[in-house]
Amino acid sequence: MKVVIIGGTGLIGSRVVTMLRDQGHEAVAASPASGVNTLTGEGLAAAFAGAAAVVDVSNSPTFDTAAALSFFETSTSNILAAEKVAGVRHHVALSVVGTDRLAESGYFRAKLVQERLIGQSPIPWSIVHATQFFEFLERMIDEATVGNTVRLPPVLFQPMAADDVARAVERVVVEAPLNGMIEVAGPQQFRFDELVRQTLAARGDPREVITDAAARYFTATVGERTLLPGDDARLGDITLEAWRSRNPVPKAKAMAAGRT
Repeated sequence: MKVVIIGGTGLIGSRVVTMLRDQGHEAVAASPASGVNTLTGEGLAAAFAGAAAVVDVSNSPTFDTAAALSFFETSTSNILAAEKVAGVRHHVALSVVGTDRLAESGYFRAKLVQERLIGQSPIPWSIVHATQFFEFLERMIDEATVGNTVRLPPVLFQPMAADDVARAVERVVVEAPLNGMIEVAGPQQFRFDELVRQTLAARGDPREVITDAAARYFTATVGERTLLPGDDARLGDITLEAWRSRNPVPKAKAMAAGRT
């Protein structure tokens, strides 16, 4: 089966490409570097020719509200239009657990627009809602850092490894379209503030974590369970400890990050 992966050279996309190829599928990594530009439509027709499924794991380059909305609206519309012409039979997109509960954030409102466009399209579809990635923990910490303090809400979250995210997407691609959404998450729950505090302490990072129930998550107010999946979520296998053993962060790097 031919599958085109939009964003196929990125963190998740490159893993999906490898997994599909390992299963004997023709997986095509599509990106501007390969001549496929979803914002202009360039290269989509050629890339989608003969494709049974298209996976969209691309992301807005910024969290700015207007830019994110423009990206998801334009890119998704162009992809869906090209799929219809090419006769693609399954559109799979990666989104975020709790997107509908985070609409206070302009970025997540843009993601909701993307999901709405997919649901309104005649192309059979599946949306994979994933929790936060271990690989993005540093970005989340930096986003909440002011000076030498990191202000975080004491809410629950259930992050997962990029490998588990990619495996979940790969499995959905080869299944029948859901015409709906599925949630995936890591095997462990944590308190956001406690995990970050432990992480920084273990690395010798001098930043102080301040627990603040009013602190925002990428400009959105979050409650106790806003970032958690439902009870029927598919869970990954990779624990945080296992992921850390494969992805150690040098002390010097962590210290430098704390001083910026």
